[in-house]
Amino acid sequence: MFFQIIDILGTIAFAISGVLVALSKKMDPFGVFIIAFVTAVGGGTLRDVLIGQTPVAWMTNMTYVYVIFGATLFAVLFKSKLNYLRTSLLLFDTIGIGLYTVVGIEKGLVASLHPLICIALGTMTACFGGVIRDILCNEIPVIFRKEIYATACILGGSTYFVLRELPIAENIVFVIAALVVIVIRLLAVKFKISLPSLYRE
Repeated sequence: MFFQIIDILGTIAFAISGVLVALSKKMDPFGVFIIAFVTAVGGGTLRDVLIGQTPVAWMTNMTYVYVIFGATLFAVLFKSKLNYLRTSLLLFDTIGIGLYTVVGIEKGLVASLHPLICIALGTMTACFGGVIRDILCNEIPVIFRKEIYATACILGGSTYFVLRELPIAENIVFVIAALVVIVIRLLAVKFKISLPSLYRE
């Protein structure tokens, strides 16, 4: 139950981040919903296909579709309350990657995958929806820029496996690992920490 709540919260966060990007691009209602949908389920779809869990989660559980629709409607109706779209986008996107990282890792563990593969799966789950969103909105995906994004997922995933070796309740491990991703991402943005570019003049 706890795991499903984490998954739903991640879906809501990513759906809202998709809506915010679509609104900034002045899309029509259909475009807004599509961007919200692919942002929310893109990473999970890739994950499920890779581990052979088909039909993918959102096709077998309509809860995800209803949640995405509800989150889209909420974000559109209260867009005036989200005055600082850029800040709101950062926040919801960051919450999304934190929650989806641990969801992806847990799915990998259920499939009996190696910890390193689980971390990679968690990172893909967290990042791929945003990649699709940015491509469809004609933006360079955040993961391909210098910003700390996928790196935060990897560090959070590594924390997850370290904490599993300690006498800590599994639910607490989930929460701490997700918070590590969120805090690293927010600190990186606040203090403009980024990976070095390989490009040289």
